[in-house]
Amino acid sequence: MRERDVEKYLREEIQKLGGECLKWVSPGRSGVPDRIIMVPGDKARFVEVKPPGGKPTTLQKRMHRRLITLGQHVAIVDSKEAVDEYVAELIA
Repeated sequence: MRERDVEKYLREEIQKLGGECLKWVSPGRSGVPDRIIMVPGDKARFVEVKPPGGKPTTLQKRMHRRLITLGQHVAIVDSKEAVDEYVAELIA
């Protein structure tokens, strides 16, 4: 499974919840998470998508820490199972 497959699965699962799974592209600002997740009744969240076994880069880790310091939620998913766990947390 490739990263794009995990990302597509995440997008589909969030859409099933009636939510949005927006691609975050920030020109001139590297390290931002791949996706901004919004589901009804919840605040925006950020998701870094990786291929199976993939790990965030140092720059990505730094940005994740910054977002968390700002009170934001950041998750990392690297498989369909990880997406399923993430979605289960969203609806719990």
